[in-house]
Amino acid sequence: MTHVLLVRLAAPLQSWGAVSRFSHRDTHSRPTKSAVIGLCAAALGRDRTDPVNDLAQLLFGIRADHPGTPVRDYHSVGAGTYPLRPRDLITDHRRAAALSASLDVATGENFGHHELARWYGAPKKIAADPVSGALVSGELSRTALITQRWYLSDAAFVVGLQHENQGMLEEIAHALEHPQRLLWLGRKSCPPSGTLAAGILPGTIADVFTTKQLLPGPEGPVSGGRPWAWIQAPAEAPGASPVNDQPVSFNPARRVHTTRWEIRTRITIAPTATEWDIIP
Repeated sequence: MTHVLLVRLAAPLQSWGAVSRFSHRDTHSRPTKSAVIGLCAAALGRDRTDPVNDLAQLLFGIRADHPGTPVRDYHSVGAGTYPLRPRDLITDHRRAAALSASLDVATGENFGHHELARWYGAPKKIAADPVSGALVSGELSRTALITQRWYLSDAAFVVGLQHENQGMLEEIAHALEHPQRLLWLGRKSCPPSGTLAAGILPGTIADVFTTKQLLPGPEGPVSGGRPWAWIQAPAEAPGASPVNDQPVSFNPARRVHTTRWEIRTRITIAPTATEWDIIP
C-alpha cells in the first residue's frame, strides 16, 4: 500500500529556477521535483556529492493552493567609485603595503606611522579620483553588471511525495522539522515559514490532495476551490507531458537531471476534507 507525505511550502518569497543564468535568474511557476528532493536531502544532512537514488524514486506531485505573484528584483553590481573612509580600513597584513604605496602615489605624502601602517590594509582598486584627487575605492572604467532575479510572492504549495515505504517517508518528515542543514525555498534568501511536514496519509497523491483543505493564504484560511495540480505519471499516461527536473546527481562538478512525465489536472476538494494541523 502506498503512502503520501504532504509537504507545505509557504513563505513571503520563493524562487524555483528553471533556466537561470547570471544576468537573468528566473523562477518556475511552481516548485520543481529536483528542488524538493534537494530540500529533503539537505534536511537529511546529505552532502551534494552523496547519491539521491532513493529520494529520486519518490513519486512527486504539487498542488498550487496560492500560485503567488511574480515579482522582479533589479540588481546592479560594480562600476563607479566611493570615497575611501577610515572605517574601510581592515586589519590585514597583506594589504598594508598596497595602502602605503597608494597614498604615496596619489597624494605624494608618506603614511608616516610605519609601525601602525603595517597593521592596516584597505579594499582593492584604490586610486586617486581624476577630478578631486581624493582617494577612492572601486573601478573607474568598469561597466556595471545588471541582474534581474524573479520570485513568487505570497505563494503556498502542497507537495505530495508518494512511496510504499512508510518508514522512509517518516524519516523525511522528521528531517524536515529537524533539519541537519539550512533549508530554503529555491534560494538562500527564501527561508520557509512554519511547518513543512504536514502529515503522512495512505493512498495516492491524487486521492490525498482531495482530502485536505486549501492552505491558508495571505488573507487567512480558504475553503473549497479547485486548485491546479501537477502529478507525476507514466510516459504513456493520457495527457502526460515531459518535464526535465528528475534529479540524478547534485554534485556541483556534474549536476544531472533527466526527463520525467506529469499530468496537469484540477483538484476538487472533497466536502469532508480536513483542515491543516500546522503551525503558520
